[in-house]
Amino acid sequence: MVDVGERAPDFALPDQEGRVHRLSEYKGRWVVLYFYPKDDTPGCTKEACSFRDEKGRLEALGAVVLGVSADEVESHRAFAGKYHLNFPLLADPKKEAILAYGAWGKKNLYGREYEGVLRQTFLIDPEGRIAKVWRKVNPEGHAEEVAKALEAVRGKGA
Repeated sequence: MVDVGERAPDFALPDQEGRVHRLSEYKGRWVVLYFYPKDDTPGCTKEACSFRDEKGRLEALGAVVLGVSADEVESHRAFAGKYHLNFPLLADPKKEAILAYGAWGKKNLYGREYEGVLRQTFLIDPEGRIAKVWRKVNPEGHAEEVAKALEAVRGKGA
């Protein structure tokens, strides 16, 4: 698990088009790295669509949005196409980045406990350090919350 002030773990993961993204490629830019449980499920769709809708605002603040789940490239391609998602969804079926960021753990659904991808977001600064962490994310309005936090750390008002 990584925390504020620590170096963000690098990764090399393919997006919905098969293009490999490395965190190190984004040095000099802010990165919104969000982990989500599963493509095309209600909460994950709400969260992804909110990032889609806030992308222009986040880009204006110098940030790129990257979504990560354990789903395969093909699943990401269908999900991105269905909802016109305008940012990379990274496939991590081996859970390398998911585990490196501590975004894997115990979950509870209808009283049944299981392990899975935890809905978490990391704001990474241009030097590659963790600037802010959201460990328990509510998909409703989360992208706007991230944009406001980025405005605050960049000194552009909230």
